[in-house]
Order: sequence, then C-alpha cells, then structure tokens
Amino acid sequence: MTTKPWPVHDAKARFSELLDACVSEGPQIVTRRGEQMAVLVAMEEWRRIEQITRPSLKSLLLAPAPRWEIVTPERGRAKRRHPSAL
Repeated sequence: MTTKPWPVHDAKARFSELLDACVSEGPQIVTRRGEQMAVLVAMEEWRRIEQITRPSLKSLLLAPAPRWEIVTPERGRAKRRHPSAL
C-alpha cells in the first residue's frame, strides 16, 4: 500500500489527520523539500518491528564475535588491598 508523502509543513499543520492516516492506512512518510525524512508508524506496528529486530539471548550467546570488548587490567598491574592490622 503506497500513501502520498506528507510535506513537513502539511504534516505540522494537519498532524491529527496525519496521525489518523497512520493508524488507519499504515506508515506515513514525511518529506522536506521533496526528500523523505521520517516515517510515522502506529504504536502496534512499532512494537512489532522492535520485537523482530531485537536479538534473542540465544543469538547473542551464539554469535561468532563479542558485541562489546571487556576491559581487564594488565596482569600484575592491579592494586591490591592490604589486610588491616588488628
């Protein structure tokens, strides 16, 4: 389903109408000077997209490379605590 793009000045002036179209017709594209800049989607659609794109714990654990680097101090360079004298 293709909808006509909303120029930003129309989107601002008729936001309620834009929101209604988003809910009833699907995602609405907002343009600035003819260039597509943003998409307004219904909350239900947004949650569906979030669920699809969120990686599962299983996929994170089985990934071939780490998603972040664990920073550990060089061996022998960490400061040690000395036991208190009683």
